[in-house]
Amino acid sequence: MTFDRYSRPVGMSDPGRHAVLFDGLPGDAGRLAEVVQGLLIHQHIAPAYGVALGHDRQAQSHVRAVETILDDIVARDDRPLSEPRAADRRQVGVCRHFTLLHVAMLRTHGIPARARCGFGAYFETGKYLDHWVTEYWNEGRQRWVLFDAQIDDRQRELFGIAFDTADVPRDQFVVAGDAWSRCRSGRADPAAFGIQDMHGLWFIAGNIVRDIAALNNREMLPWDVWGVMRLRDNELDLPFFDRLAVVSQAPDAHVEELGALDRDERVGVPGTVFNAVLNRPQQL
Repeated sequence: MTFDRYSRPVGMSDPGRHAVLFDGLPGDAGRLAEVVQGLLIHQHIAPAYGVALGHDRQAQSHVRAVETILDDIVARDDRPLSEPRAADRRQVGVCRHFTLLHVAMLRTHGIPARARCGFGAYFETGKYLDHWVTEYWNEGRQRWVLFDAQIDDRQRELFGIAFDTADVPRDQFVVAGDAWSRCRSGRADPAAFGIQDMHGLWFIAGNIVRDIAALNNREMLPWDVWGVMRLRDNELDLPFFDRLAVVSQAPDAHVEELGALDRDERVGVPGTVFNAVLNRPQQL
């Protein structure tokens, strides 16, 4: 198995001029997750920490690169990253930001890690909500492990999570390709997959494209739209997404195809994407 593409920070996971801030951080996934949790606060879960976010703070969730995330963190508080910030002083993000910062820290230690886009079954009963987690290579167990770096003790209580979020079961976090295959085979209802008022095969298809991009080290925002993504089920190229789902489900068995998809204009990330939350194109 080739780990080279996931063993060092590249692209958006590269801390760049802030690389020195990672020096001295712990070298295991659990302790690094605690560091991340002390630096970030989830935009939509902030009230559970007694924090009300103004518009300017919420805008931080549109930051894409780790280097820029760290710009904001150290501008606000220049203490070592290992020192947790008060909840109202943390950088605002969503699940993708927790995941990407965790991945960046793991990669700095040479631990193969990648961001995965899919759906969490542990936030709302009977629903699979749009979510991102870390997938890292656990050398001791000789397998890829899913780790939800967002879930701290407060959220574990809030959502009633009983399993170990340092080793998320595959039926609790479903990668996008697996969600697609379950729905296409009739084993799951597409209406259960999505977020807010957005559900269905079209939403799952968008997350497959985002998952493929993340597997190619292009960890986009959950609301970035490009290429073959569509807003209606009847506009989807079903056979094409059937194939993408296979790659998403078993990326290490399809390394060459992953590389080809990165160059495919239907899936590869272009220079400009559409930010669906801000309702405007953005250059990368």
